[in-house]
Parts: sequence; structure tokens; C-alpha cells
Amino acid sequence: MESLADNTLMLRVKEGDLDKLGLLFERYKRPLFGFFYGMTKDAELCEDLVQNVFFRILKYRYLFRGEGDFKTWMFHIARNVNHDHFRKNKWKLKESLENWEERLGTDENRATEFQQDEEMQLLSMAMERLPEDKREILMLSKFQDKKYKEIGEIIGCSEGAVKVKVFRALQELKEVYRELEKHL
Repeated sequence: MESLADNTLMLRVKEGDLDKLGLLFERYKRPLFGFFYGMTKDAELCEDLVQNVFFRILKYRYLFRGEGDFKTWMFHIARNVNHDHFRKNKWKLKESLENWEERLGTDENRATEFQQDEEMQLLSMAMERLPEDKREILMLSKFQDKKYKEIGEIIGCSEGAVKVKVFRALQELKEVYRELEKHL
């Protein structure tokens, strides 16, 4: 039902009712931010990229036909915005240690929290070391909870190919994680 509402809203935007784009923005700014944050780890940049997605949705609204799912179309645009940004800026991801004192915590379970935080940092570092295409497919499947069929539509391949890509990306993530674990 929400998908139909999204498509209906986007068709209204296409017809010139640009106020409806604000509703779509409110609905999808957080999922898009999460997708970009998983790729870049830079909150300011993520905000800009989310804005770029909606600028492109507005610019290319005439291309939306309403036949497929709006979210799939939007994430396809988001993927292109991400690729264009990194291609244009040749950006290197940076590891941040800001606010490390706050992350240590102060309660009695500090050791457990520290271990969990350390594991999350290792996972984050391992994700950053994956090639962009593998990091992207894991972000879509594991963090954005997209179905394989939907991911296939976003990246332009079959559902079976997506399954293989996710499997291979997870295998490489495990290898990188284990290597990082050995060196720490």
C-alpha cells in the first residue's frame, strides 16, 4: 500500500505538483542517509548526497513511469549519486576516532561494551576495506533490508547474480575481519 502511495506521489510530482516531493523526502531521507553513511561514514557528506538524490528525482521526474517500485527507482538514483560523487572527487574514506572517550562508557558493564564496540569498529573497518561494489551490495541487503530481486533492479542484474554477489561479499568481509582481528 505504501509503495502504491509512493508511486502515486511521484506521479503527482511528475505532473507538476512539486509539493508532493516534500512528502517523499520526509519518508525516505533517513533510509537514504543510512545507505550513504554506510558507504562514507561522513554525516555532512551524507546530508549533501541525500539532497542530491532528491534534486535528481526532481530533475529526472519525467523519466518515472510508475510501473516499478518508487523505492527501487530512488535507490538506483542514490547509487548513481554515490558513484558520481566518488568518481568526481576521488574521495578516500577516512577512519574517525572522534568522541572516543564517550564511547568507552562509565557503567559496570564497560568491559562488555568495550568488546562490543571493538567488534563493531572491526566490522566497520572491514567494511571500509571492501571494494565499493561489495560494500554497496552489503549495505543494500543487510542494512537497508532490500530483497535480492529489488537489489537486482537497482544495480541491473538478476536475482541469482545478486545472491552470488552478496555471498562473495560476505565471504570477503569475513576474511578481512579475521585479518584485522589477527593484527589487533
